[in-house]
Amino acid sequence: MERYSALVLSIALAVASAVAATWQGWFLLLTALFSALSTLGAYDLLQHRHAILRNYPVIGHMRFLFEGIRPEIRQYLIESDQDEEPFSRDDRSLVYQRAKGVEDKRPFGTRERVYDAGYEWLTHSMVPVHIENADFRTRIGGPDCRQPYDASIYNISAMSFGALSANAILALNRGARKGGFAHDTGEGGISRYHREGGGDIIWEIGSGYFGCRTPEGRFDAERFRDRAADPQVKMIELKLSQGAKPGHGGVLPGAKVTAEIAEARGVPPGVDCVSPAAHPEFSTPIGLMEFIGRLRELAAGKPVGFKLCIGHRREFMCVVKAMRETGITPDFIVIDGKEGGTGAAPLEFANHMGMPLVEGLTFAHNALRGADLRDRVKLGASGKVVSAFDIARVLALGADWANSARGFMFAVGCIQAQNCHTNRCPVGVATQDPLRARALDPGDKAERVFRFHRNTLKALAEMTGAAGLAHPGDLLPHHLLMRERDRDMVTGEEVYPYLPEGFLLREEEDRFGYLLRWRRARPESFGPVGPWV
Repeated sequence: MERYSALVLSIALAVASAVAATWQGWFLLLTALFSALSTLGAYDLLQHRHAILRNYPVIGHMRFLFEGIRPEIRQYLIESDQDEEPFSRDDRSLVYQRAKGVEDKRPFGTRERVYDAGYEWLTHSMVPVHIENADFRTRIGGPDCRQPYDASIYNISAMSFGALSANAILALNRGARKGGFAHDTGEGGISRYHREGGGDIIWEIGSGYFGCRTPEGRFDAERFRDRAADPQVKMIELKLSQGAKPGHGGVLPGAKVTAEIAEARGVPPGVDCVSPAAHPEFSTPIGLMEFIGRLRELAAGKPVGFKLCIGHRREFMCVVKAMRETGITPDFIVIDGKEGGTGAAPLEFANHMGMPLVEGLTFAHNALRGADLRDRVKLGASGKVVSAFDIARVLALGADWANSARGFMFAVGCIQAQNCHTNRCPVGVATQDPLRARALDPGDKAERVFRFHRNTLKALAEMTGAAGLAHPGDLLPHHLLMRERDRDMVTGEEVYPYLPEGFLLREEEDRFGYLLRWRRARPESFGPVGPWV
């Protein structure tokens, strides 16, 4: 309870100075000062706007003081050529401004280093288009889907109840309901707070099959059928890997498995909750496709797909070949970039395992095009997709929609304290401590989630119109330019081109090595890892 120490100290000093004032009158000044601080602390506990103040009364105001002088500090850092944070404060403050519905314009032009290698921009038109409706959508559902879903092109990425607090889940889902976009449950199952929120749900199922598992941890078809029938569940997403820690399982210690978490996951409370590194229900590409088909049938034809971070490229080719072999295609695939976030991951995995989003997305897009399957499978993209430009970039490079975890976490109040794994989140987002979680007001933060989504899509509409297009789905690689070296620029089409439809089936050579991996891929086995991965 040390976070209340400033308030307790203020009250104690107010009382002590009041007593001392009976002997020395000047102590009344201190009495007034500490009484004012005590009153401020009491107000902090009762207000609902700022979670940081509810958890850290009185002393939490220091954060806002430092934020007030941040422009001067930031200018010093720029002038002294020092880096600030791994994730841009400009992007984070942009989310806060859009979530709060305040002005997000910036003076003095770009803050990016436009002459540095890697700088990217969209081309614009001399005849821009005005786009009135920014509610951009894409229909997800292949030829075997009987209940297609018209999804927003920007949705909440996978974050489990257990990793996030009940109030955070409730705020996210309420915001999704108001804005008409989807909320991915993460692999922790569908909690009572998802249901209470009433928003559209993408039910993610990981290797632990939480919410549809037998006591031994295997897939339970009847439990899955019952939960998938809920009208709130719009799509089913089978998680193969997560960008921040691909190929890595996990254990939620029994001490953290509360009654509510156990209810959502379908596990006994107080017992270690294990997510294996691999799925026990299939071990081959054909087996994966057959499982996808089985899930779709059990879900009465709702869209079913899978999420992964691209690893061995040949293995993804094996899956594509299995689609052609079985005639079963997923309705969608979500490509998760290795830059995606997580509450906890081994440092080496977070830094050096898995393929970044742009490369993974481009590879999956072209592999499906090469096998003449791209029109049957929609592609989602996740991994540090926060701003309107981030969305525009992944759409130009082949995605049909984008997901964001980080952006929506900022919208509910995340300050990147990086205490997610300690249960001591200062703003009640990533914690199961009920006292810390109470600081997050679901009603207020749901409005911020809604406004962030709405204002980001409005900004995307403006960028799309400036490019002379009517819909962001019309963006193509040639609309994206990037600086390769000093004074040299290339188009996205040169670096990340759309390869011809069916080129793998025709066995046409390419300069990117797709055909080499295609020839080595087998639908009946992921096979041994060879020199061409």
